[in-house]
Amino acid sequence: MSEFSRLTPIVAALPSTVPFVGPEAIERNRGLKVEARIGANENGFGPSPGVIAAIAAAAGETWKYGDPDNFELKSALGAHLGVSPVHFAVGEGIDGILGLIARMVIEPGTPVVTSLGGYPTFNFHVHGFGGRLVTVPYVDDREDLGGLRDAVLKENAPLVYFANPDNPMGSWHDAEDIVAFARSLPETTLLILDEAYSETAPASSIPSIASLIDLPNVIRTRTFSKAYGMAGSRVGYTISSPQLASAFDKIRNHFGLNRLGTVAALAALKDTDYLSDVIARIKHARDVRIPEIARANGLVPLKSATNFVAVDCGRDGAYARAIVDGLMEQGVFIRMPGVAPLNRCIRISVGPEADMIRLEEALPKVLRSIS
Repeated sequence: MSEFSRLTPIVAALPSTVPFVGPEAIERNRGLKVEARIGANENGFGPSPGVIAAIAAAAGETWKYGDPDNFELKSALGAHLGVSPVHFAVGEGIDGILGLIARMVIEPGTPVVTSLGGYPTFNFHVHGFGGRLVTVPYVDDREDLGGLRDAVLKENAPLVYFANPDNPMGSWHDAEDIVAFARSLPETTLLILDEAYSETAPASSIPSIASLIDLPNVIRTRTFSKAYGMAGSRVGYTISSPQLASAFDKIRNHFGLNRLGTVAALAALKDTDYLSDVIARIKHARDVRIPEIARANGLVPLKSATNFVAVDCGRDGAYARAIVDGLMEQGVFIRMPGVAPLNRCIRISVGPEADMIRLEEALPKVLRSIS
């Protein structure tokens, strides 16, 4: 059978790939069962009971489309962060939002600056619109602000992506350095400041809303997927100038945000006590349990400001991959960075104590089997 020929040249040239192989695919393809799901940076502690109750109460209204203006959620976000609702756009998680930003800015051949080994889904969207990735290596396992700025200036790039805290290494920069970086960029360069892990980070690492809100070329992306435990609901949002926020209305799917996801997000914003409690549980697993398991097995945990820990395995990517695959054989799903030298590490998401115990039992078995 001949191939369908009406695809655009850009799409026709792309491979049919998924940026991340999901645990479900691993179970299907390898005949294994995931017992500890600690690889996708989900929040295994789950959403608050108030969120679950709100979803249950609204389930009967799922026949309705959501509000295409997202008025209630924007208003709640504005009250939560102390800024007018006109500064927000809402979308189907940060992943969906990144695709819309790429569509706004990228034309075939457009240079786009990001970090080598950074978030693969952003790269996926850049390729999807024909952009040309310009990558800057990490320095000491952190994204290199100076290198990113130099690349922007050299390429006259209209778009630069920077995550703080960072995925996949969990590293971070101080807020004052980020503000200085943003203000050093040309006015013609749009900065995507991805703050997916802002709730789990030190307060000193997250710029205040006021410190960047006056910059027309900065768009901050946040999500309910991480600290709020709602990855499956697909709710994300942006903070930017009103002009940038309203630009999403030109191209977004106006009924893209599911109604129950909106209900869940509204309930999550109200339950501040639960958020504080779950962040404390994330911090304990991240700063205590995962590091003690790593060190007990001769591995080196890196400092993290996220809901995961990058663990230095001390060798190369092949060795780290053997650990990832071996743990999956034991029912423990984790991931690893994709490029050297970051891929000397494995990446372990936080989870409930039962998951930590399963990791603690499986890791020494795997290390013995591949040594």
